[in-house]
Amino acid sequence: MERTVPEPTIAATIATALRHERERAGLSLTELARRAGIAKSTLSQLENGVGNPSVETLWSLGVALDVPFSRLVEPPAPALRVIRAGEGPRISSDQLDYTGTLVAAGSRAARRDIYVMTIEPGAVRHAQAHTPRSTEHIVVGRGRLRTGPAGETVDLDPGDYATFAGDVPHSYEALEPHTFAVLVMEHP
Repeated sequence: MERTVPEPTIAATIATALRHERERAGLSLTELARRAGIAKSTLSQLENGVGNPSVETLWSLGVALDVPFSRLVEPPAPALRVIRAGEGPRISSDQLDYTGTLVAAGSRAARRDIYVMTIEPGAVRHAQAHTPRSTEHIVVGRGRLRTGPAGETVDLDPGDYATFAGDVPHSYEALEPHTFAVLVMEHP
């Protein structure tokens, strides 16, 4: 008989992680909000488990805290973890029809995170620079994807792989409906 333990909600996971990382960094709500370029009231709501932050907001907070994005959305790991297709902590974009699902966060030693991305044509997701010396690795599973650093994007077909510095502005754009890719983020 399969036993499942309910995972905390994504809002609760984000709230706990934000508070922990902010306190670890010795930052006030006001200072972290300023560094991330968000309203203090928004940060306060997120730390209280209220709201539905976009991927852009969480990336800004991760950069301001100097932690990988995954540290803000990854629930505590059980001994065995299975994420079925369509499940897992899904974070959407404010910019377009894009969803990133964290499927595995790196340990503090390995510092690599794995995401499943689904993205639809119609807009470009412009990503801010991530933590210094981070690297992105992308493999397209379905559809076509234009990605890469600003001014140096490349078009990828199913099975194509690309890697580039994640600590510079970059973008993702679906060129076909139902584009699906796996993104591995490495952090030093």
